[in-house]
Amino acid sequence: MEPIGVLSEGKIYDLQTAEALNITGEEIRNDNSIESLEILRHSCAHLMAQAIKELYPEAKFFVGPVVKEGFYYDFKVDSKITDEDLPKIEKKMKELANAKLPIQRYETTKDEILKKFANDELKQAVLKNITDDTLTVYKQGDFEDLCRGPHVPNTRMIRSFKLTRVAGAYLGGDEENEMITRIYGIAFFDKKELNDHVRMLEEAKKRDHRKLGTELELFTFNDEVGAGLPMWLPNGARLRSKLEKILYKAHRVRGYEPVRGPEILKAQQWVTSGHYENYKENMYLTQIDGQEYGIKPMNCVGHIQIFKNDLVSYKDLPKKLFEYGVVHRHEMSGAMHGLFRVREFTQDDAHIFCTQAQVKDVIIEVLEFVDKLLTLFDFKYEMEVSTKPKKAIGDDEFWEKTTKGIMDALDENKLPYGIDEGGGAFYGPKIDIKILDAIGRKWQCGTVQVDMNLPSRFNVEYINDKGEKEQPVMIHRAILGSFERFIGILTEHCAGEFPFVIAPTEVIFVPIADTHVEYAKSLQKELIYNDIDSKIFDMNESLNKRIRMAEKQRVPMIVVIGDEEVANNSIALRDRRKREQSNMSKEEFISMLEKIKKGCEV
Repeated sequence: MEPIGVLSEGKIYDLQTAEALNITGEEIRNDNSIESLEILRHSCAHLMAQAIKELYPEAKFFVGPVVKEGFYYDFKVDSKITDEDLPKIEKKMKELANAKLPIQRYETTKDEILKKFANDELKQAVLKNITDDTLTVYKQGDFEDLCRGPHVPNTRMIRSFKLTRVAGAYLGGDEENEMITRIYGIAFFDKKELNDHVRMLEEAKKRDHRKLGTELELFTFNDEVGAGLPMWLPNGARLRSKLEKILYKAHRVRGYEPVRGPEILKAQQWVTSGHYENYKENMYLTQIDGQEYGIKPMNCVGHIQIFKNDLVSYKDLPKKLFEYGVVHRHEMSGAMHGLFRVREFTQDDAHIFCTQAQVKDVIIEVLEFVDKLLTLFDFKYEMEVSTKPKKAIGDDEFWEKTTKGIMDALDENKLPYGIDEGGGAFYGPKIDIKILDAIGRKWQCGTVQVDMNLPSRFNVEYINDKGEKEQPVMIHRAILGSFERFIGILTEHCAGEFPFVIAPTEVIFVPIADTHVEYAKSLQKELIYNDIDSKIFDMNESLNKRIRMAEKQRVPMIVVIGDEEVANNSIALRDRRKREQSNMSKEEFISMLEKIKKGCEV
C-alpha cells in the first residue's frame, strides 16, 4: 500500500502539501481508511470535472467537495445532462485515469487566479468567499482548479469509482441564485468495496421510502400545499398513531409527564434562548399586533416556561416533561428529501430538569430507553459524544465540565462511544444516537443534550434541600428524532414490512364467498376493540387473486374464511412473515395477537 498523505492534529494533508508546509504526522496509505477515502474521493471529483471539461468544453465549475455519500461537483454546461450521460462521463474518467497523469499542486496569488478565471462567473463566486492572498491550485493534464486538496499523487490511483446520480443545485445553496448541475459519485481503492457499495445503492433504490410510501399509501406531498409539508394518508396515519401509543406508554411508565407548548411564541423568547442569534435563518417569523413572533423550531422554550409555572422542590426532581412537539424549520428547496428533510415535523421530544448529581443516572436511564426502543425495531446503533461547535454560547468551563460529565456516565457504564469534535448543539454538548439499517447505512436519529445555559438564561430555579433557590440542569432528549424521519428510515430498513405492532393493517380477511363476509365483519370489529386494524377483501375477484392482492399490501397476516370457519367460529391463518399456515379458534387468534402486542412494549 502506497503512502498518499499525512494525518496531523486531526487534519488531513496530501504528500505535496505536507512537504510544502513541513508537516509531519501519521502516515495515510491507500487502504480504504476514512482518511484515505477522503483523499481519493476528492481526487475522483477532480477526475470527473476533467472528464466533463473534455466532453463539454464550455463547462464551468463551482465546487467539488467530499461528502458523507461520496463526492459531488457543481458545474454549468450548455447541454442538459441526465443520468443516461453518466456512463459516457465514467468512460472518459477511466481514459484519464489510465493516462497516469501526475496531480500537481502549486501556489499563486488571488490576483492571478482572478485574472485566470476572469470570464468564469462560477469561479468568481467561489473567490468572493476567500480572503487569503495566497491560494493553491491542483493541475492534472490540461485541467486545473482552485483547491486546498488533499489529492492522491497520480490519476492511476483512481480506479474503482461510480457516478451515482445527477441533481440540480442552487449556486452556493442560495435559492435566490440560478440552478446549476450537480453530479454525485463514489470511489474506493478496492473494487470489491465499490461493488458492495453499488449493490447497496441498488437495494436502497428498491427500499426508497418515497417509492414505498406511494405504493403503501402512507403519505403524500402536494405542491399546492407547499414543499416539505407531508400529508399523512389513512395507512400512514394509523402506523404513526401506533408508534405514538407505544412511546406514550413507555414514557409514562418511566415517570414522564405529558405537556403541550404553543407552536408560536413571542420573538423575545427566542432572543433570550439564543435561537434568534444562532438559528434565525432557519426560523419562520411574523408580526402580530405590532410584535414579532417566531414559529418554534424546537420545543425547549415552551417546556422551560411550563417548568417555571410551579415552584418545584428538589424532591420533585428529576422532573420529566415530554411532548410530541410539532416544529417548523426553513429548509432549502434543494435540501428536502421525502420524509428525511421536511419543513414541518414532529419530535418525540422531552426535557428533563434535574440536579447536577442526578445527571449521570438520568443519561443512563435515557440510554436504556433508547436501547429498548431500537431493539424493538431491530436496529443496531452507535453513540457519539459531540463537543463544542464554533458557534456556541457558554464559557469553556461549562463546556469542559458538561462534556466530561457525559463521558464519565458512558465510561462508568462501559458504553462504547466515538467523538464528534465540534458537533455539539450551540447551547451544550450531546450524545448522538446513530442507527444502522438493514443494508448497512448509518442514520442520525436520537440525541441527549446536557444544557446549563438555557436554565441560566431563563432564570429556571428549584428549591433545594436547604430551602434555597438553585438552578437545575436541563437535559434535552429525543429518541426517534422526529416521527417523519424515523418512519422514513424504518420504511427503508424493513422494506415496507413493518413490525406487526405498528403495521398500518395487521390483518386482511379474505372471505371465500359473500356468505362469509358477515363473520369477517364481526372479527374486524373485535380486533378494533383490541387496537388491531384489519381490512376485508371481498371484491369481485377470484380467491387466489384476492390473496395475492393482500400479500402485495405487505400485511403480516392473511385470514381466509369459509364455511368451516363460520361454522366453528374459527379462522384459517396465513402468517406471511413466518410463511406458515394454521387453523385456530377465534379466541386463540385474538389471544395470540394480544400476546404479540404485549411482547412489543418498551
